[in-house]
Amino acid sequence: MGSTRLEKVVFALNGRRYEVAGADVHPGTTLLEFIRTRTPFTGTKLSCGEGGCGACVVLIATYNPTKDEVTEFSASSCLTLLYNINLCSVITTEGLGNTKDGFHSIQKRMSGFHASQCGFCTPGMCMSIFTSLANADKSNKPEPQKGFSKLTVSEAERAFSGNMCRCTGYRPIVDACKSFASDVDLEDLGLNIFWKKGDKHADVSKLPAYTLGGGVCTFPDFLKSEIKSSLHHLNDDSDVMVSREGWYHPKSIEQYYDLLNSGLFSDCTVKVVVANTSSGVKGYKDQDLYNKYIDIGDIPELSAIWMEDSGIEIGAATPISKTIEILEQEARSKSCPNGSVVFRKLADHMSKVATPFVRNTASIGGNIILAQKYPFPSDIATILLGAASTVRLQVYSETLEVTLEEFLEQPPSDPSTLLLSIFIPHWASDSQKESKVIFETYRAAPRPLGNAVSYINSAMLGHVSLNESSGDLVLSNLHMAFGAYGTKHAIRATKVEQHLNGKVLTPFVVLEAVRLLRETIVPIEGTSHAEYRVSVAVAFLFSFLSPFAKGIKGPGKTPSIGSASSLDTDDPCNLPLSSRRETISSDDQKPVGEPIKKYAVELQASGRQYM
Repeated sequence: MGSTRLEKVVFALNGRRYEVAGADVHPGTTLLEFIRTRTPFTGTKLSCGEGGCGACVVLIATYNPTKDEVTEFSASSCLTLLYNINLCSVITTEGLGNTKDGFHSIQKRMSGFHASQCGFCTPGMCMSIFTSLANADKSNKPEPQKGFSKLTVSEAERAFSGNMCRCTGYRPIVDACKSFASDVDLEDLGLNIFWKKGDKHADVSKLPAYTLGGGVCTFPDFLKSEIKSSLHHLNDDSDVMVSREGWYHPKSIEQYYDLLNSGLFSDCTVKVVVANTSSGVKGYKDQDLYNKYIDIGDIPELSAIWMEDSGIEIGAATPISKTIEILEQEARSKSCPNGSVVFRKLADHMSKVATPFVRNTASIGGNIILAQKYPFPSDIATILLGAASTVRLQVYSETLEVTLEEFLEQPPSDPSTLLLSIFIPHWASDSQKESKVIFETYRAAPRPLGNAVSYINSAMLGHVSLNESSGDLVLSNLHMAFGAYGTKHAIRATKVEQHLNGKVLTPFVVLEAVRLLRETIVPIEGTSHAEYRVSVAVAFLFSFLSPFAKGIKGPGKTPSIGSASSLDTDDPCNLPLSSRRETISSDDQKPVGEPIKKYAVELQASGRQYM
């Protein structure tokens, strides 16, 4: 097995070149740990250590020399391993602006909209906002008015959906971000130092100036040159595996199994990683247990995407955010107009999994492996199970294809089992049987927009058609999956499926389905809020069935056959943030509306703690 040993990790941090010898750092060292202990940049904070709060968010940029393209994404530096950012560029809030070079407009607007109190979370907020602006401005959207970005209000509201603030409250932070949006009505923004509430002369020129693209170089030229040089070197020996002290980077499946058979790991513990986000899952923190790592993120087969007539096959190392993008594209495709509901619902549900900066690096295969090895309450495993997905596995020289249900029920996988890909079938309507596809996913969690583990989740799919003799709606080919209710892994509610298939949904039939579901959903002993989880599962089932049931008035509007959604609601709690309004009873808005600037915010936002 050919191997090239690299003695250093090279990357850029706020435009500066850093070179770290492999012998100087443990392979489990995180990017956050390195930044805070070995650089002058301390704005990036450690809080939860799980990728769930956003205090440690940084921008990571990669460069493709073939296309001459820079790709930027936000990431949790508390989970990102230092060895994983070789030849990458990292930007922290100090790289946006500081006391020496001047503050960035994001930092100034955070101050002007009163969007920070203690300041601990503010640097991470700034980095999430900046990454969203940078990516929006690179899109093909129309050029915005001078002073605005290409970001929309809807995108602005979700720009920092994974960042948590414990003292300020989110409205001023949302307003600061929305002030960059091309479609914002500035007069609808909250209290600020730039104009008084209700001022008819609110305009973008009163805000700190913004340059399209953010005005920050995210990838320095010197690093581009090094990448081109290293690419030329690797092209001479492209099949050689790269390794460092305790870190192995196979470039093919064959190299991966050669590593396992080499005897290098006989006397130590080894962890197979793509992005290492599993180390942030509460209950499975095991970073200190490993002294050697195998990074499989650059094995081409694990990142490949295959579009087929029968469905989509997604490589296991594909990031969740990329998976969402692929599903959304396919949902809009003209090639599967009737089956697009499945892909669209899967993408929407995945957007509520974890946080944006975790989804940007976490792989879809890693999530499924975690759900297979541990009692991990995975939303992704549940909804893919409901969509009748299959997986491809490699066990040494043997390639296997099994249903996701079969894989989840297998004994916990070890490194000898490599998850290659996940196949999601097209679910099209059957014109001969005049049936339409229906698909719904559900989750009950502390926060509706994501960034919270589900108490219970579910996905239900099938066909609905008219019974020829009675004219009533009947369901067939049902797949009903439930998970996260206090169980080892997501399961199919097969008894419920068999009971409902082909039947007219009378009250008696639905009641029996509820009884069967209660027998199926049995939380293990010690599960918190066990009865609540069971009752919510019943509510999910009733919500799915009620639009098609005979003589039952449910929460949804009765749809035409094949409707994409059966859960339309006018509940004001489900309205987006952009529809809310801020009102203050005081006529003169004092002291609440007094436009006094807190100068410490710019220092906090730029990484300098104000004491």
